[in-house]
Amino acid sequence: MSQLEKFVAALLSGQSDRNIDFAALCGLLLKLDFAQRIKGSHHIFTREGVEEIINLQSGTGGQAKPYQVKQVRELLQKYQLSLKPAPALKVVVAPPPQESIRLKRKK
Repeated sequence: MSQLEKFVAALLSGQSDRNIDFAALCGLLLKLDFAQRIKGSHHIFTREGVEEIINLQSGTGGQAKPYQVKQVRELLQKYQLSLKPAPALKVVVAPPPQESIRLKRKK
């Protein structure tokens, strides 16, 4: 299990909201295709298809604030967001239709 998978498991467990690293939480949202903009100390995350806007601020000691961790967890669960890639689409190319070729014979 990678560090990122362990981090997501800890986040989803809800047992360590006070010990979630702020930078890791921001990194997770970026890996989930959220767009980030920073205004002062506020890190604001948005994503197409997600109504909510996530506004994060670093707490003491570089930790994320517990209520913000809870908001991110609820968002991941509500929209069923995960790091697993979507299954690849199989591209099927149909062969071109075969046209009958008629040759004219010389007489």
